[in-house]
Amino acid sequence: MITAPQPADAPDTGSVTEYYSPYHHFTADEWARFRADTPLTLTADEVGRLRSLDDPIDLNEVRRIYLSLSRLLSAHVEASQLLFQQRNRFLSLSDVTKTPFIIGIAGSVAVGKSTTARILKELLKRWPSSPKVDLITTDGFLYPNAILQRDDLMERKGFPESYDVGAILRFLSAIKAGEPNVKAPRYSHLTYDVLPHEFTPVDRPDILIFEGINVLQSRALPADGKIVPIVSDFFDFSIYIDADEDQIHTWYVQRFMRLRQTAFRDPTSYFKKYAAIDADAAEAVAEGLWQNINLKNLRQNILPTRPRADIILRKGRNHFIEQVSLRKL
Repeated sequence: MITAPQPADAPDTGSVTEYYSPYHHFTADEWARFRADTPLTLTADEVGRLRSLDDPIDLNEVRRIYLSLSRLLSAHVEASQLLFQQRNRFLSLSDVTKTPFIIGIAGSVAVGKSTTARILKELLKRWPSSPKVDLITTDGFLYPNAILQRDDLMERKGFPESYDVGAILRFLSAIKAGEPNVKAPRYSHLTYDVLPHEFTPVDRPDILIFEGINVLQSRALPADGKIVPIVSDFFDFSIYIDADEDQIHTWYVQRFMRLRQTAFRDPTSYFKKYAAIDADAAEAVAEGLWQNINLKNLRQNILPTRPRADIILRKGRNHFIEQVSLRKL
């Protein structure tokens, strides 16, 4: 476990980090030992298909980090189901059989949230109990570009105000209520817009993974004391993918430059104009998007939500997890 020098008024045992922090901190190697006998159910080819562009995650990283995480989540799901059954007995409810366990995944753009979400989905659905696991991202809940343009929000796309938060809350509330075929709006990264009249049905999963940069956003407390829900109120467990700001910056620019050679070349791509300019000009565009939009969003909105997560997976320069911080019970 990672330690630091003791404060003068701290007990003889423990460290500054452990004495004040609400988290237990582990190196990746320490965390890997919690895997115990959790079986590896993914192949190298499957991991290759699940990872995002420029994310080098491999089978060894799945063993080191994600098997232990899968085991931990299994314990949380079982405990949640038991508590749910006990609550139903307490309330004399007999017509409600289960409520989905919702996992929120947050973090900056280009930090690897999508890869984490897809890897976890595959691992969780391969538990011996074969749970039904669905994955939804918040992209579909962005306001359409026409509305963002009307309200002069295109330069703030991805900021909290660019999302239809009411729609997110209605969606998650319906999921928690066990409603069948709840519709999640779909989004195209190619056209950079919500797909009108296209939805992904979510039909009473055992586990729902809900991934997005700002899913751990809080809000100012209402002065009148009224109950005003926030997105994370519906989460049973939350994960924040973390890395140094400079490193995320590098990953973002690298991904942009790679996309110039791939998706941006599609004639239907919103960003097709960037495939036609030279590399120096394209890199300048990427730098501008980072500095003017994504860095501001990270500092103002995303990073401040990190302490709200149940677990923080911190990446090093090679995109692999170096430290795991788990909230104390």
